Amino acid sequence: MPAAMIAADLDAWTRLLLLHDEPELAAAEPETIRMKLYHLPARLTAHARRRTLHLDRSWPWAAAFTIDWQRATQLPALT
Repeated sequence: MPAAMIAADLDAWTRLLLLHDEPELAAAEPETIRMKLYHLPARLTAHARRRTLHLDRSWPWAAAFTIDWQRATQLPALT
C-alpha cells in the first residue's frame, strides 16, 4: 500500500511540476505517462565518472522527456 501511494504522489507531482504546459500528457492516464515517459528506449554509458543517457532520436517522445528532465534538474533543492 505505501508503494502505491508513493507512485500516485510521484505521478501527481510530475504532472504539476513538469507536464503543466503539455496538454496531452498533463491530462493523460497514469498508464499513458508510464508508456510515453518512463519506458523509453535509451542507452546508459559511463565515461570519466559521468553517466550519459543516450535517447533514441526516432522515439516520438524524446523531446518531451528531454524538456521534462531539464525542468526536473532545475527545481530548487529542498532544505
